[in-house]
Amino acid sequence: MDTDRERTTTVAAAGDALPIDAETISATIYGALRTGTGPLDLSVMADAAEALRGHIALLLPLARESTGRLRVGSIEAHRLRARLDGIEQQYRRRLAPAPLAAHVQVQQLARDCQWLLARHTAEARR
Repeated sequence: MDTDRERTTTVAAAGDALPIDAETISATIYGALRTGTGPLDLSVMADAAEALRGHIALLLPLARESTGRLRVGSIEAHRLRARLDGIEQQYRRRLAPAPLAAHVQVQQLARDCQWLLARHTAEARR
């Protein structure tokens, strides 16, 4: 039995009821980044956006929590808050009705989710 395949990479956040499943999130990101390799299908992009928003909803509060460890008023704290605010804006925006615009949105959500996952994984290893 191949335990590496069966094992999911989970990084439990302190005090979190739900662990973060990095493999599932990575697979969602990979799939979302590939949405433009064929014809632009709005329903496929809507599904990808919905899945990405679910992952961002888990990761964003954890990232915001980590800003508390930064020195108040520091450049690093300001940059992190600005980035997280931008991610939240994208997260809240409805999917565009035009296929190309929706594709761009899904790509941005995927990149934001990728960044949040990388940050969360790095924080969990500290």
